[in-house]
Amino acid sequence: MAEQWSDRLTNMPTQLFEKSLRSGQHINFDGNVVIIGDVNPGAEITASGHVLVLGYLRGLVHAGAAGDESATVTALHFAPTQLRIASHITRPPDGGFSEENKPPEVARIKNDAVVIEVYSPPR
Repeated sequence: MAEQWSDRLTNMPTQLFEKSLRSGQHINFDGNVVIIGDVNPGAEITASGHVLVLGYLRGLVHAGAAGDESATVTALHFAPTQLRIASHITRPPDGGFSEENKPPEVARIKNDAVVIEVYSPPR
């Protein structure tokens, strides 16, 4: 039986941070990272697993840092300065990401490219 995303999430260590990250702050964790707060420009998150931000994501984020292309980045307000998943790197489009009245979004690798989609919870 194939491993489900939720199985992988629960089988990895997960670090919870209940604070916003300011410019110059960096989190580096071997597992999943959950931030309850904002990730401001100049702040960085690096995780070997998934990254979940319950707030604004405006800094640099690298999920799947050990090469895991199944890792995802999810945020309530998605506007990173740079987004990396495994070895894939993307930047915001010219003019940046729009932050107004958007639903939560998730970034993942599909067809060898980073795609950003509206988050829909598992059923």
